[in-house]
Amino acid sequence: MAQTGIYPGSFDPVTNGHIDIISRAVKIVDRLIIVVGVHHGKKPLFSAEERVAMIEQAVAPIAKESSTGIEVQTFDTLTVDAARGAGARVIIRGLRDSGDFDYEMQMAGMNGEMAPDVETVFLAASPGVRHIAGSLVRQIAAMGGDVTPFVPGEVATALAKKR
Repeated sequence: MAQTGIYPGSFDPVTNGHIDIISRAVKIVDRLIIVVGVHHGKKPLFSAEERVAMIEQAVAPIAKESSTGIEVQTFDTLTVDAARGAGARVIIRGLRDSGDFDYEMQMAGMNGEMAPDVETVFLAASPGVRHIAGSLVRQIAAMGGDVTPFVPGEVATALAKKR
């Protein structure tokens, strides 16, 4: 039976840390849907359309090398509802540190209560990208710093245009 997973996040912007998790998630599911959260109360740096386009471009090499189908779409519902809507039985979450672990355990518990048929799977970030956070990338870019070690090339270009 084919296993579908979702990888939710704001991806504002997509970072090399996200790409690390995606490249490893495709090894454990047959179909991966990257779901970009659209929260009407928040003002992201990039529009939902821009984030989807950047992710699609960044994951194209992974999709080409993998037998896993990768899709990117937006959602503005609860994560468990997005999972059910996609036919996913797995929610992929990346962990950088113990702070992420504490928060993600709470989320997994709440999601498990709402959707016991959907399992949360945690993937620890690889050591080389564990320090990357989208909020820090945005700060560095806003102050004219070099973000190329932290994001795919097309994202660095997009960040430079936003300054």
